[in-house]
Amino acid sequence: MSNLVVLRRRMVEIGRLMYDKGLIVAAEGNLSVRSGGHSFLVTPAGVGKGSLRVQDLLEVGVAGKSPAGLATSEWGVHREIYCRRPDVGAICHAHPPWATAFAVVGRDLDGSLLTETARFLPRVPVAERSLPGSDAVAESIVPLIGNHDAILLGGHGVVAVGNGLEDAFALLETVERLAQVTLLAEMADGKCCLPEGAARSLLEK
Repeated sequence: MSNLVVLRRRMVEIGRLMYDKGLIVAAEGNLSVRSGGHSFLVTPAGVGKGSLRVQDLLEVGVAGKSPAGLATSEWGVHREIYCRRPDVGAICHAHPPWATAFAVVGRDLDGSLLTETARFLPRVPVAERSLPGSDAVAESIVPLIGNHDAILLGGHGVVAVGNGLEDAFALLETVERLAQVTLLAEMADGKCCLPEGAARSLLEK
């Protein structure tokens, strides 16, 4: 079995995991992986990751173009990361609800809250809010991606990177758990560091 076939199957599996675990709904989110040289496998635009098929995945170059279909509208973010981080082999972008809530209000996550994240994920910064699918989203991560493997996109979910898909997905899950515990801990302690009225609004949504 070729490496490309293995990568395609693994992307489909990760896409379904993202959907099954509630990290995305409908056609949200996107995945990509280096497939060799300047080539990448990427999820197509408008296709739900929970029902993704191996034949749906697109092989693209740095420009993100494929004769087989339209790549995700967030390819610009993926390209920016791959160009600036040669150590990155895969990228997961999703809209996990707890972490996205922090992205919506423009608040970083403090990894020192949990012993499990304090060492390898001391901070998950939030990028400047930009219109999804625009070049501005890619530009917003430029000041952050050099020193962070996970970033909250302003009002727009989480992007996590890793050596492979498993690493990127595991980091995505970890960011979501950190966000969940952060807000629950603040609620349990009877105080919240969110802007006035923001916690109530997040829970209602």
